[in-house]
Amino acid sequence: MPTGRFETMREWVHDAISAQRNELLSLFSRYVAQGKGILQSHQLIDEFLKTVKVDGTSEDLNKSPFMKVLQSAEEAIVLPPFVATAIRPRPGVREYVRVNVYELSVDHLTVSEYLRFKEELVNGHANGNYLLELDFEPFNATFPRPTRSSSIGNGVQFLNRHLSSIMFRNKESMEPLLEFLRNHKHDGRPMMLNDRIQNIPILQGALARAEEFLSKLPLATPFSEFEFELQGLGFERGWGDTAQKVSEMVHLLLDILQAPDPSVLETFLGMIPMVFNVVILSPHGYFGQANVLGLPDTGGQVVYILDQVRALENEMLLRIQKQGLDVIPKILIVTRLIPEAKGTTCNQRLEKVSGTEHAHILRIPFRTEKGILRKWISRFDVWPYLETFAEDASNEISAELQGVPNLIIGNYSDGNLVASLLASKLGVIQCNIAHALEKTKYPESDIYWRNHEDKYHFSSQFTADLIAMNNADFIITSTYQEIAGRIMLGNTRATQLSLFLVFTELFMESMSLTPSLT
Repeated sequence: MPTGRFETMREWVHDAISAQRNELLSLFSRYVAQGKGILQSHQLIDEFLKTVKVDGTSEDLNKSPFMKVLQSAEEAIVLPPFVATAIRPRPGVREYVRVNVYELSVDHLTVSEYLRFKEELVNGHANGNYLLELDFEPFNATFPRPTRSSSIGNGVQFLNRHLSSIMFRNKESMEPLLEFLRNHKHDGRPMMLNDRIQNIPILQGALARAEEFLSKLPLATPFSEFEFELQGLGFERGWGDTAQKVSEMVHLLLDILQAPDPSVLETFLGMIPMVFNVVILSPHGYFGQANVLGLPDTGGQVVYILDQVRALENEMLLRIQKQGLDVIPKILIVTRLIPEAKGTTCNQRLEKVSGTEHAHILRIPFRTEKGILRKWISRFDVWPYLETFAEDASNEISAELQGVPNLIIGNYSDGNLVASLLASKLGVIQCNIAHALEKTKYPESDIYWRNHEDKYHFSSQFTADLIAMNNADFIITSTYQEIAGRIMLGNTRATQLSLFLVFTELFMESMSLTPSLT
């Protein structure tokens, strides 16, 4: 939708109205009679059903093309005599049309025109043509992004198809992969390749000799028994813990160098050891392991993160073992230290996570020029403290890890903003988890945010969400609807941000015990 001979949504809506003009004139009159305002999807449908019942309209209207328009509508802006509707014909796509109720004429609106029309609900008609307009498209706009709805939620596959197609067309595009493998280190110790491998032809020759050598060994032979021979060929630790595992990776890379394939590339990238130290941000609430549930701003997110950390540590330990490494991973949950902790451990700087060996809660206080903030404050009031918190967290994290993390995961709006600040400063991969976008919990809060400003400070929170979501390398959500929204009858819970997010299979699989990667 629209399909066939209808090239635009405007034409599709115009034709649907023309087919049952009198009935829909009554429907739109009911919309306008309510005065200016916003009608949500369920309200549009309810008025439609009332029109059918009150006016005795043919039941065929319930099966008409216009019903499909209403089912795909997210909201409608009513400014008599106009009704402008945001329509989601398919996941990841929005189109905007405006109907003149008196004439039943239909116009197509651009995003800017629709937003300007919507803002008239609050600001009245704008005089002048020079309005400030900010483009909050994802900040990596030059990076390849999916354009088809079928790619939503499959960013990893999209990226690997893109990379493999470039490699197939241009063999020089293999050079970045070679340089990455040559320069890949952990704590100053080289992994994957050493200086014997200088270019692609040498790498191909070394891989072929390694493949032949490994084929003569029993599959279960430990890496330590043939490490010296592989080093002589140019290979360091990280290929696997047995002859079978190393042989599999060698074979995959040979296939990539010969004829790049997206599935092979995805598998190979997912086997490269990359994540050893992880930082997880959750600044608000009472983050502890006992006596915290039921306290303000404390509940599901705490339980979620603690479960995530336990699962993540197990996955990291298993991967590191299979990669033939003896690295000890570290996970830090960075949260706020609350001196007046109400009988909890939230006044302790460092606390080991139960059920783990290498995961800790690192607490850092909120502070100002006047000193440390001693009492709990609501998650809606944390915004003035987060920049200083991020600076302090950067120093504390570096001290605990004796370096920088490989991955930073933010949780909720405040944690995601701190994750953005840290990722930018430290040059680290950033992951966001929304948990809840307050905009979807408070209908019409995007346009009437001033009504909630004193209590919820939505101007700060919505800005933080835009910055963090657009700045992230990838985002974890719990449902497909959080990425793409709904295109069916009922309220939408779609996020209002473009979340086209891609990264490697490694991170997708390392989070496999938590919500799916988008």
